[in-house]
Amino acid sequence: MFLTGRLFDARACLVRAAAVAGLLGLACGPAHAAGPSQDELDKAQSNTKDWLYATHDYTGQRFVDLKQINAANVHQLHVVCIYRSTDEGPVQTNPLVYNGVMYFTVARSIVAVDAATCRERWKYAWEPKGGELSPTNRGAAIKDGLVIRGTADGYLIAVDAAKGTLAWSRQIASANQQQYLSMPPLIFGDLVIYGPAGADWGQKGWVGAFRLATGEPVWKFNLIPDPGEPGAESWGNPEALKTGGASLWTPLSLDAKKGVLYLPVGNPAPDFYADHRPGNNLYTNSIVALDVRTGTYLWHYQAVPQDVRDWDLDQAGPLFSATVKGKRRDVIVASGKDGMLRLLDRDTHEVLYEVPFTTRSNVDVPLTPEGVRSCPGLLGGQEWNGAAYDPASQTLFVPAVDWCTTFKKAATTPAFAQGEHFYGGTAEMDPWAQAHGWLTAIDAATGKPRWRYKSSTPMLAAVTATAGGLVFTGDFNHDFLALDAASGKVLYRFNTGGEVAGGVVTYAIGGKQYVATMSGYVSVFFKGSGPAAVVVFGL
Repeated sequence: MFLTGRLFDARACLVRAAAVAGLLGLACGPAHAAGPSQDELDKAQSNTKDWLYATHDYTGQRFVDLKQINAANVHQLHVVCIYRSTDEGPVQTNPLVYNGVMYFTVARSIVAVDAATCRERWKYAWEPKGGELSPTNRGAAIKDGLVIRGTADGYLIAVDAAKGTLAWSRQIASANQQQYLSMPPLIFGDLVIYGPAGADWGQKGWVGAFRLATGEPVWKFNLIPDPGEPGAESWGNPEALKTGGASLWTPLSLDAKKGVLYLPVGNPAPDFYADHRPGNNLYTNSIVALDVRTGTYLWHYQAVPQDVRDWDLDQAGPLFSATVKGKRRDVIVASGKDGMLRLLDRDTHEVLYEVPFTTRSNVDVPLTPEGVRSCPGLLGGQEWNGAAYDPASQTLFVPAVDWCTTFKKAATTPAFAQGEHFYGGTAEMDPWAQAHGWLTAIDAATGKPRWRYKSSTPMLAAVTATAGGLVFTGDFNHDFLALDAASGKVLYRFNTGGEVAGGVVTYAIGGKQYVATMSGYVSVFFKGSGPAAVVVFGL
């Protein structure tokens, strides 16, 4: 087959004989594997056209150096397109964007759409092979032409990013082990890093690495130690190690240059009954630092020892460098459902400061069968989305839920039952009318608040900061929001038709900046309404 004219299929050109190509005067460019490559992932922090990880890049800063949309013109935003899914399920996912295509998870599916028009390119729907404890999924990861996600029935799956066809699947957890998969994976080199959720059902938590090409397991680290392992003594009762909890359900962060992986580890179980697990209960409610290539333990910081209020430490990041206490440092933010933000030195592990970002009361009062009302509550503090960081102004933008709960400890030792919540008590939330939220701007060098925006509803959506002096987020009033990064004033809002509690991302295609937000039903706990949707905005 001969080519006529200058329009030709580059893939066909690559298989032509060199002589033929030479006769035609056409030069085939070098063959490129489908991306993103490791080099692209390493440089994602400075990438303004793509969004390559759940939190934009390995550091989790959620900052993009785009300013076409800015504080002066954001009022001119309009909806460019909307994609509405027919899948029913919680909308907590963080979408990805690569080369003009957006990839996101909804319920059991992965969907690829044109990021400028919302036209569906493909959709892959996973058919479950086992029990599902929870349908929640918080996003996928992408590298070397594969889109990776976990499923509610415990499978890690890889889908071809161009075709939407299944490349491989591997079961790594199951409901029989009180586990499900909900966190966005992190991919580094040829390793997919993943760990199961299920603490509230009494799982035994862990994190592992799997080959990107096949799903083959490479290494594993126990977040609930086995008997005899370091940390096992912190559980007092050896039986508690079997059902101790320690979920992974939110994004990880990575210092790619040093090869250090940071995990945000969730609560112990039974949630409200510490007598069954005397001690600090490592490594629950902790940042755990591992060698990303080998899974070797490096260090940890436990934010809430022997937790009895389901106060997961669910955010290990963002990572950044700043001058704090007169010294330039590499630091990490540790925050979670207890409503405290801590800044740690990543080299010395020193806590540089800690600051509350929502209401805190009765935080140290022992639980009783009669009940103790505490703030934050069971669903308070920070949930699946953490802070954003603007390096230019050295500001952290911290979302929060302000919703209190009356916790009641079980009167007798709870019995573990497979397939049921292992709470060891009850939690009664205050009426929904009393729930609200905060977005707080904090000076990253000092920990002092710069401004606070109070929302009439919880703030669960992702927060994204830009060089345009804006902070993008959303609320339970169905509103997508753009706030002035300097003052916290709302400059733009749009009713999306559903709760905004998932990802909010910004990217550029053809020189035009876009902002996209997830919208829809949130969860069995937070409720919500509306179909799963992606709403894309532009000037």
